[in-house]
Amino acid sequence: MRLAILTPVLAVILMFAGAASAMDKENTLYIDLKDGRVVIEMRPDLAPNHVAQIKKLAREGKYDGVVFHRVIDGFMAQTGDPTGTGTGGMGETLKAEFSKEPHSRGAVSMARTNDPNSARSQFFIVLKDSNFLDGQYTVWGKVTSGMEFVDKIKKGAPGSGAVSAPPDKMIKVQVAADAKS
Repeated sequence: MRLAILTPVLAVILMFAGAASAMDKENTLYIDLKDGRVVIEMRPDLAPNHVAQIKKLAREGKYDGVVFHRVIDGFMAQTGDPTGTGTGGMGETLKAEFSKEPHSRGAVSMARTNDPNSARSQFFIVLKDSNFLDGQYTVWGKVTSGMEFVDKIKKGAPGSGAVSAPPDKMIKVQVAADAKS
């Protein structure tokens, strides 16, 4: 009898918990690609400074039109360099915020140089589980919908991942709380 009562109560609790996380528009990022919208749940609980910088750059329109300059089939798609070369960046240099969050398919993580504290604006979306990156790069989000559009991003050359012209780009990037459409 107790189980019969507990089950509907649990269902209501889970429904509200799901609705609460789904409604956190301040920590949801929209990336519009040529094939559709990618929705990323940002994780300030894991990487508060990285999330703050991503939101600041998105709100300033700095990511709009930025290309995916390095895309390695079966590994990841990298963007966030305004020069499109992989050597540029925007915003402040960030101190690493490593966590135990895995680099599984759909994870969004910061790119950096050999210096763990060198991330700025470049990030990558993991196309296939890449746990060898765990604890070495800052995971700041997870794709919650639109991975099918990420999978369609133009792939780069085998090995280097350098994308030939014209590369795919992020058409518009916006914090969901600010989105008009």
